[in-house]
Amino acid sequence: MFSLPPLPFAPEALEPHMSARTLSFHHGKHHQAYVDKANAAIKDGPLANASDEEVVRAAKAQGNQGLFNNAAQAWNHSFLWNSLSPSGGGAPSGQLKELIDRDLGGVEGFAEKFKAEAVGHFASGWAWLVHDGQALKVVSTHDADTALVHEGLKPLVVLDLWEHAYYLDYQNARPGFVDAFLAKMINWDFTAKNLAA
Repeated sequence: MFSLPPLPFAPEALEPHMSARTLSFHHGKHHQAYVDKANAAIKDGPLANASDEEVVRAAKAQGNQGLFNNAAQAWNHSFLWNSLSPSGGGAPSGQLKELIDRDLGGVEGFAEKFKAEAVGHFASGWAWLVHDGQALKVVSTHDADTALVHEGLKPLVVLDLWEHAYYLDYQNARPGFVDAFLAKMINWDFTAKNLAA
């Protein structure tokens, strides 16, 4: 069964880049709704005791779009909260820095590629930094789709591109939201931990 994880920081900790008001809706309402709908769909069924990842993958494999949409959105949002940090931004270190230098042209090159992917993504979705088994890549997925179910991709960090993620703070200015994520909120420690795993 899915659950709504507590935020890994105080609701106001990301201000002024992401407001407590945005998080009250985004975490408290949107994420909660995905959790509730996913749980209603698996209740008393064979997936009732499966892990979140197993539910998402099973829904995808079975072509159960309704379950996939809610389960994937629940998983993506849990991953998102950990992708954000009040002390985020700056530059990574260690192996992550080495791979970003090698594969993406350094932190500036990564930021350019990530912003281009996120801003250029039409309508709702997610922007990801992933490892494909050979190299780091920046990709985006549409709607509820998640890097979790794409063969060979290991999700490292994500940004939500749905308007509910930024509209209260940035209105329709997605580029400003992406800039704030890259400069002030991206959680390199979480990214490095996922790479090491």
